[in-house]
Amino acid sequence: MGTDDIVRIEEVMSTPLETISADATVREAAKRMRSKEINGLFVPGSSAGIVTTTDVVAAVADDVDLSSATVGDVMTSPVERVTTSLELSEAAAMMTNYGIKHLPVIDSHGDYVGMVSSTDITTELA
Repeated sequence: MGTDDIVRIEEVMSTPLETISADATVREAAKRMRSKEINGLFVPGSSAGIVTTTDVVAAVADDVDLSSATVGDVMTSPVERVTTSLELSEAAAMMTNYGIKHLPVIDSHGDYVGMVSSTDITTELA
């Protein structure tokens, strides 16, 4: 693969970044993910995190009350993140190493601007 074939995160990431408050209920998160047809939401704040369909399934399996449990109760925090300029292959390696399927994306100013998922990577490499 030549340097012209390098794919950067900014080329495949999902935008805009879909977010949800840590105070929202797990049920609200599940409904938002279903309506947006996505598998993860970014949770902004001082303890930034991510809530995924896997977190919702785990909450159901643990008999958590989805109408009262908050996103903050079930989200993963802190989260790994990547920059828009990172090579896709490096993001794939991070996902494999950390056993994760989503990475929030930051721009050169450190602002969260998107999300890259294992599905985005698989689609690009297929």
